[in-house]
Amino acid sequence: MQFSKSTDYALHALIHLGHAERCSNVGIKELSGSLGVSESYLSKIMSKLRQDGIVRAVPGVNGGYELARAADRITFLDVIQVMEGRQKLFECSNTNSRQHRLLAEEGTARRERDKERTGKNECLVEKVMEGAEQHLHQYLRERTIQSVLDEAFKRCSHEANKK
Repeated sequence: MQFSKSTDYALHALIHLGHAERCSNVGIKELSGSLGVSESYLSKIMSKLRQDGIVRAVPGVNGGYELARAADRITFLDVIQVMEGRQKLFECSNTNSRQHRLLAEEGTARRERDKERTGKNECLVEKVMEGAEQHLHQYLRERTIQSVLDEAFKRCSHEANKK
């Protein structure tokens, strides 16, 4: 699994906005310059983030973008789902195979012995992959733009104290 460059730029743009939040909004020219990406490409990314309520566009000559909610309320999962979509990462495409039928029959026989009837033949591979996806989502839900800013601040403070 690999996330797109758009997700990479979106996360970095939000961190830049979160860092600048104390000052003012950030123009697309400054933002694209700091990220090293074209203004038109970044505008499309920012538009998606705006539509989902993660950033707010500030109109006018000195306009730009700012976070629409506090940095500690914007999770990595929020951003990834806006940029990559909200579809499942894995879907079993082999439900009609002989192997799948044998595993399902074996599982059904075991459930009947254990008096556990779910009424559904589940793909055991998909079950593992769904578990992994749940763990990934939980991890990304716990990481916010603010947590990255805090870590960066901590590292800068630590480096300054070394000198």
